[in-house]
Amino acid sequence: MAAILIAIPELDFDPTEVAVSWKVLSDLGHDVRFATPEAAPARADELMVTGQGLDPWGFLPGLSQLVGVGRFLRADTVGRSAYAELLRAPAFTQPIAWADIDSDFDGLLLPGGHRARGMRQYLESTVLQEVVVSAFREGKPVAAICHGVLLAARSVDPATGRSVLYGRKTTALTWALERRAWSLARISRFWDPGYYRTYREEPGQSVGFMSVQQEVTRALACPEDFLDVVPGTPDAGLKSSGRCRDTANDERPAFIVEDGTYISARWPGDAHTFAKRFSAVL
Repeated sequence: MAAILIAIPELDFDPTEVAVSWKVLSDLGHDVRFATPEAAPARADELMVTGQGLDPWGFLPGLSQLVGVGRFLRADTVGRSAYAELLRAPAFTQPIAWADIDSDFDGLLLPGGHRARGMRQYLESTVLQEVVVSAFREGKPVAAICHGVLLAARSVDPATGRSVLYGRKTTALTWALERRAWSLARISRFWDPGYYRTYREEPGQSVGFMSVQQEVTRALACPEDFLDVVPGTPDAGLKSSGRCRDTANDERPAFIVEDGTYISARWPGDAHTFAKRFSAVL
């Protein structure tokens, strides 16, 4: 049994990437612990839990509970069930503070989420970046999914002046997946068109410059180190559709990149396979 630390923000993490990873790893016998900014229990992005507020009528109090588009963007039944179970787990309700993280863990897991309100605190934390650097230096297994890869990419080792991902192969939330969800959400949630983009481009920057894929790629040794589904490979359609998610018994929709003891994945649809592969590395 390995001790696994999952670092999360106070608000707005993705419910599936956290809860499914926790459940899979716990069911496999691992001791999963959590760390939040101030040691207070955290909350996922409620829009991703309920789907409410992701429809054109979502700003109307009486109609917001009617979910249409939100059914396609929110966590699926398995993810929502795992999150409901997670909320009752002692390890989740009694986290440690980011500042109190020490080396007493065997593996580090970095989940994602996209809502800027809570995720920027997580992605820009120098405390967490130091934790990530230390984990890579010590050769501990590290798993990152979606925006969690961006936290790893921003973690610069002072000894080299480069990201811990420099020289490694990785994936992350791809621009194709991010753009697809953003295109849908900025229409259905028209009063908040930037909801699905954690960072937006500044004047003069090309569309997608601040996407997860492009920022992660800029931290790598070469652009070819960012991997995505290759057209024509087995189950490529399932893996790249953005509509099919893996399950405990079906890994076909998942796309996982393994580089030594570093594991990466793209989005909630990879979560089951992501956690199982991380367990295998541990």
